[in-house]
Amino acid sequence: MTQSIRRLAGQDVPAIGLGLMGMSEFYGAHDDGESLATLHAAFELGVRHLDTADTYGAGHNEQLLGRFVAELKPAQRAELLIATKFGINRPPGTYERHIDNSPAYIRAACEDSLKRLGVEQLGLYYVHRRDPVRPIEAVMDSLVALKAEGKIAAIGLSEVSAQTLRRAHAVHPVAALQSEYSLWERAAEQEMLPTCAALGVAFVAYSPLGRALLSATMPATQDLAPDDFRRMLPRFNGAAGAHNRALVARLAELAAAWGMPPSQLALAWILNKHPHVLVIPGTRRQTHLGSNWSAGQIDLNAVQVDALDALFAAGAVAGERYTEGGWVGIESVRS
Repeated sequence: MTQSIRRLAGQDVPAIGLGLMGMSEFYGAHDDGESLATLHAAFELGVRHLDTADTYGAGHNEQLLGRFVAELKPAQRAELLIATKFGINRPPGTYERHIDNSPAYIRAACEDSLKRLGVEQLGLYYVHRRDPVRPIEAVMDSLVALKAEGKIAAIGLSEVSAQTLRRAHAVHPVAALQSEYSLWERAAEQEMLPTCAALGVAFVAYSPLGRALLSATMPATQDLAPDDFRRMLPRFNGAAGAHNRALVARLAELAAAWGMPPSQLALAWILNKHPHVLVIPGTRRQTHLGSNWSAGQIDLNAVQVDALDALFAAGAVAGERYTEGGWVGIESVRS
């Protein structure tokens, strides 16, 4: 069985990409040597879509990816689709965020990302979070100018509303919309997924494994690293956390009955439901790469998809996905 291929930013890439955020912060200690080894292993598997952002580790994540890119041969580099983002300013080491979509900031952020990544063009450049004070049309004008100069190849938006996406797309085609989507976060099904399909915009699902909870192997919340941001997320704590872990235990039972790990089943569910969706599960270690990659080769039948839909139906998951601070700049449906 062959890997599922999807169209993204003018390229045909495997539906399974790699999110790099955890290689720099948010999930406890990180090791650059281990991360580089994971990136090389991912490339050997066939992963070509790599997702980063300037705010991850205050530039560290892009620098790390730049080191990996520099270690590839020119022909290998040409195969990559590197996606990065701008718009979130955070004081180093904090979760506090300030959103900036000003023309000067967009240009400066783009130039800085190009330098850190060591590339001449960004394959896909996302508005990471939108500043509601600035019309999206003006933001798009700034990005169109960068594209005309050859600094970016395609434009993306992240966590915006369907209305914002339609307004932006009227200015210039939007290549991709990135939002959280998984079995336990299905708000995008209300408007965003149908809107993307209608407009021909690829949907990139981040946290497709529910920040590792859907893998059914995540340690108890109190056993996570002290600086792991999941410790403060409502869905991982208290009664909500216990309820959600019980749901995942039932997912694990279904996965065992169908002969696959829960993580594979969760990813395959997304890809089987939506032909315009790509996923970017994140991992710092090589351990989970092969399993995640194999999910792009799994065909689920209608009975399996319906069973998962029912288990994680609207309202089944307890708690909000972010703290109040985490909702800054997010326009997509709140859940």
